Amino acid sequence: MKRLLVIISVLLITFIVMYIYKIEKNKTNVTASEVEKIENYISNIYMWKEITNEALPKFNNINNAPDLWLWEVVKKNLEEYELTYEQINNKAKEIFGENLSKTFPTEGTDYIIYDYRNEKYYVTGIGLDAEEDSFLIKKIEKKKDKYKVEIIEYIEDYSKAINYEGNNDIYEIDIKNLNGEIVKTIKSNENEEKIIDIIKKNANKFSKKIVNLSENSDGKIYIDSVN
Repeated sequence: MKRLLVIISVLLITFIVMYIYKIEKNKTNVTASEVEKIENYISNIYMWKEITNEALPKFNNINNAPDLWLWEVVKKNLEEYELTYEQINNKAKEIFGENLSKTFPTEGTDYIIYDYRNEKYYVTGIGLDAEEDSFLIKKIEKKKDKYKVEIIEYIEDYSKAINYEGNNDIYEIDIKNLNGEIVKTIKSNENEEKIIDIIKKNANKFSKKIVNLSENSDGKIYIDSVN
């Protein structure tokens, strides 16, 4: 009898936990795997402001996105450094989806150069500064196959590490907003959670953007607009 009561109690607790989970899931409507997928996708298209002027520019349609940013995103995600015209355009469709109507310029760009002798495009290197353009997802709203993602943008400045002369290889990292203002300074031996905590507590000092994404029938997500 006791054993039966224990089994009933366990089943009841399991039911309550599942019910609560269902309510919470319906409130957020976004799973952990979806959050991870969204974060990975935005990371893949998030650039460097010293190259593209903005890490993530604003646009109302992917075909209105700045050319420099769009093709640098493609370049960032290439696995090869010697490509055909078709391979570059296929990669663009893979990243931005079938709604992308822009095609790669046949003459190439500053960083994807066309070699007329070999009839191939070659990816060139880029010199980056000591500032890392970063973002933090603040909120995600989902409606059917659409995601509305609010991000906070910030900069991790490692320039103090370049000429650092000290003990234990510990240096300072400045956390800046997009205006270049230092919000906080941390030590290099502090973990990523410290940075996230700083961003959350000082959210009003950083720029924010809304990234609108769509999900296709295969579960892949693509960017629609940024505002």
